[in-house]
Amino acid sequence: MKNSLKAIITLLLLALTLAVNAQGYIFTDVVKNAATPVKNQASSGTCWSYATAAFIESELLRTGKGEFDLSEMFVVRINYLKRMDDNYLRRGTGNLGQGSLAHMFTNIVKEYGVVPQEVYNGINYNSPLNNHKELNKFVNVISGAAVELKQRSPEYYKLVNSLMDIYLGPLPEKFEFKGKQYTPVSFANSLGLNMEDYVEITSFTHIPFYKKSVIEVPDNWDHEKFYNVPLDELMAIIDNALTKGYTVCWDGDVSEKGFSHANGVAINPEIEDLSGYLGEDRARFEKLATEDKYAEIYKFQNIYPEVKVTQEIRQKGYENFTTTDDHLMLLTGIVKDQSGNKYYVTKNSWGTQRNKFGGYLNMSESFVKAKTISVMVHKSSIPETIRKKLGI
Repeated sequence: MKNSLKAIITLLLLALTLAVNAQGYIFTDVVKNAATPVKNQASSGTCWSYATAAFIESELLRTGKGEFDLSEMFVVRINYLKRMDDNYLRRGTGNLGQGSLAHMFTNIVKEYGVVPQEVYNGINYNSPLNNHKELNKFVNVISGAAVELKQRSPEYYKLVNSLMDIYLGPLPEKFEFKGKQYTPVSFANSLGLNMEDYVEITSFTHIPFYKKSVIEVPDNWDHEKFYNVPLDELMAIIDNALTKGYTVCWDGDVSEKGFSHANGVAINPEIEDLSGYLGEDRARFEKLATEDKYAEIYKFQNIYPEVKVTQEIRQKGYENFTTTDDHLMLLTGIVKDQSGNKYYVTKNSWGTQRNKFGGYLNMSESFVKAKTISVMVHKSSIPETIRKKLGI
């Protein structure tokens, strides 16, 4: 009788679990921080500028300065010129793609200032949204010609600036905003934020902990150094920032099957490791993984166990190039699903129409542990014990 009762209870619990999972992901807010509306980088590889602008805009909200819409393309234009200079001095071996990192935004604001979006939208061509495909082609051609000729003549500089003017528009030297006159530098100063307060942090074992080191991702083309901490401390920094009312600028890998902007989630499910199988055996297991139970995971209708990410697992992903530097976004809060698993609320820059969540998604704790390249945070949001170790 006891065994029968136990079996009935087990079946009821299983049925209840399946019923809950059948609902898909149901999230409950734990922490929710202020953010400006979602924007759309469209056909441009400028997520770094959009994510960092969103981060600075949230900082302005947090500090009581009000809501601002900052121009991403003002910073992008200056960044194009800087990377063209870098490529020339590297004799053509620099990175002339569109991607960059968060510090490149804050460094430009510090040196050149910033302007509101209404002053400079960076679209001076026949398109309602950003489209840098043609612009970037010309950037590469002109840069290549200068390297081949081994000189940058006065005409080269005129040509480059004309190219930027044609596609993005001339940079404003002075402008009026809300009844006041500004230059880009005076406007940045009026915001009352110190770009020196923002630091980038990573977590890898091939570089020393508690020191600043260069990370080797292609978008770090200016070879900036990042603070390096153990994985548990990286997650503590993210959690502490979010729970204290700060947002976090996130850089990481979104190329995984577990990342689904359309479904509003990013997960890191436990899946049988196929790396040890070769030839026909591997093909057979991959076929099973595609057609059998693993295919169900990527329908994102049920909650599955996720990888218990360690520092070693994280490092392996970085060193075998399965964890790549793909995309920057903004972490604005924390939620939990109906099973109590933690996720990070993430503001993307792909517009509001590409999913039913207004351009937001929730990345699981396991996904963030495994797939984060780095974060930018306000140094005051770092736990005091970690700050002391870093000497900040």
